Amino acid sequence: MKTKFIFVTGGVVSSLGKGLASASIGALLEGRGLKITLQKLDPYINVDPGTMSPFQHGEVFVTEDGAETDLDLGHYERFTSAHLTRLSNVTAGKIYESVIRKERRGDYLGRTVQVIPHITDEIKASIMQVAQGVDIAIIEIGGTVGDIESLPFLEAIRQFRSDVGRDNVLYIHLTLVPFIPTAGELKTKPTQHSVGKLREIGIQADILLCRTDRPLPKELKSKIALFCNIPADCVITARDVESIYEVPLFLHQEGLDEKIVEILNIWTRSPDLAKWTDLVRRIQNPSKEVKIAVVGKYVHLTDSYKSLNEALRHAGFANEAKVNLIFFDSEELESVEDISTRLQGHDGILVPGGFGNRGIEGKLKAITYARENRIPYFGICLGMQLAVIEFARNVCGLKGAHSIEFDPQTSYPVISLMEEQKAVLTKGATMRLGAYPCDLEKNTLAFEAYGEKQIAERHRHRYEFNNEFRERLSSKGLLISGVCPQGSLVEMIELKKHPWFLGCQFHPEFKSRPFHPHPLFFRFIKAACDYVSRKAWNEKEETKKSSQKNPTAATATLFS
Repeated sequence: MKTKFIFVTGGVVSSLGKGLASASIGALLEGRGLKITLQKLDPYINVDPGTMSPFQHGEVFVTEDGAETDLDLGHYERFTSAHLTRLSNVTAGKIYESVIRKERRGDYLGRTVQVIPHITDEIKASIMQVAQGVDIAIIEIGGTVGDIESLPFLEAIRQFRSDVGRDNVLYIHLTLVPFIPTAGELKTKPTQHSVGKLREIGIQADILLCRTDRPLPKELKSKIALFCNIPADCVITARDVESIYEVPLFLHQEGLDEKIVEILNIWTRSPDLAKWTDLVRRIQNPSKEVKIAVVGKYVHLTDSYKSLNEALRHAGFANEAKVNLIFFDSEELESVEDISTRLQGHDGILVPGGFGNRGIEGKLKAITYARENRIPYFGICLGMQLAVIEFARNVCGLKGAHSIEFDPQTSYPVISLMEEQKAVLTKGATMRLGAYPCDLEKNTLAFEAYGEKQIAERHRHRYEFNNEFRERLSSKGLLISGVCPQGSLVEMIELKKHPWFLGCQFHPEFKSRPFHPHPLFFRFIKAACDYVSRKAWNEKEETKKSSQKNPTAATATLFS
């Protein structure tokens, strides 16, 4: 079958959920037996989001081949089985860089290089490159219709229908239908204007996804259809749901996947969405509940830890537990004298990755509390490095031990710059990125979780455990449970005398899926559930002892 293309655009406002919509469309089409891939076209001038602040852009998602990409690629991988690469995220910066490089090389010799056709041709070439060997390529265009920077991308996808044939292209536009409380009405005008703006560019939407907080009445759908020049059954309600994993089922109920295959003239089997139905059932009916403290520096924008949050929830689904995430700003914890006043009552503590020295001492306080109180602890990337620093300072007596990232003059640089990073002067795409192998030690939490000797995980870091301190820390109870065979870089650490304390240099959250939770997250949440059970048992035993010591009081309590 010739590859078909679905282009997803957004209008009215940003953050309506184009990424989730695209991922859900991918899930529905995979449920019909089609092979799909996804791509995100981002209009910003950065070559990639790797140098952006999480507050600006949210999480940077790392692919297996080491590309720093938009967080929507995380949605794509979690919702589908598509294998995404650096070709799956293209920015305006990357497009212009490629065109300028060609111009300098002389590829356009004698011609004036222009947005049309040179920039648009480069965009179209990037789309064709990612679409090899699949039935459907779903292409999301970032930004909002009307933004000046997205115009070359919209022009490119407008041309695409002429290039590959009318029957091989479908335009889906995500828009907003707000409810105005003072009027008591849903308003369609923003959608009408957004579709009109798209038509000015030369694109007629085939299907509208109308984001709203309530079902759209049939009359309202007919009104939208009339003013937007599409059939009424192509107006799809995309209403708010409690869990993002309900989105594919709701869109299927609205008939979205049926409409897509009809318009693209594709024959498929009936959709098999049994696994999604079962997943939603498990999400809605947990048998346990745990509270996890996430101590980080970007907690005021939860998208900064998007994959992390979802990986914790995936582990909750598999453990039939509701995972309540409580976020703590590590900078605020620095001024708290008694950390137990903030962290007491939590069943697990997690310190995620990050850069820069802001909030470091607050994270170290949280790690000390987890170690001393035997609370399950999971440290990821910087969270592992800080666990090493905390152990060196407070268990090994290396006063002032630190990472040279934060204190270049420290007497005990237990975390140092990787050897290959010492000659690196630029920032963009120069870290240790992508999948690297790791050998696990038997009889460790790590080996117990994975069940195999060698694994491969995705990385994003410049600093590493300093092997000069390996023997000194190991002699005091730090267990090196995972090492990269390429250069003996320490990948995983544990504490011997702790129920569940583990740190990893890599980012396991990038490989977690709702149907296949990452083994480390699964074990962490299981440890938190065990901690809850142990705490409840201890409290029960304490009550029993108290009643045995004072039977009169127990009798009075019984009959009060």
